[in-house]
Parts: sequence; C-alpha cells; structure tokens
Amino acid sequence: MKASELKAKSVADLHNELLSLTKAQFGMRMQLATQQMTNTSELRKVRRDVARIKTVLTEKGAQK
Repeated sequence: MKASELKAKSVADLHNELLSLTKAQFGMRMQLATQQMTNTSELRKVRRDVARIKTVLTEKGAQK
C-alpha cells in the first residue's frame, strides 16, 4: 500500500484500515510464535503498512 493511496482516504477509513491491520499483525505474530507461519515477509509488510497509516494520520491531524 502506497502513502499516496492512504492520503486520499478519509480519517475514518484510515482508522478502520489500521484496526484490521493490527488484528492481522497479532494473528501473524501468534502464527510465528507457534511456528505455523510459512511466509515471514508478510509480517514485515504489515508492520510497515501500520507505520505508514499512523504517519498519514499524524499528518492529517497536524493539518487542522
């Protein structure tokens, strides 16, 4: 997911996306801990997407 795509979304959409990604991240962490995860690069991608969303939310909050 690119930052330009995130900037086009509303704050409510970003919060919903953040919630779903954090739930997915938790599930992936549990899979990793129980050694059920086969593609560990997905965890890195989700973590970076969460950081991008948080950055865009901070930017939108600073604009007000």
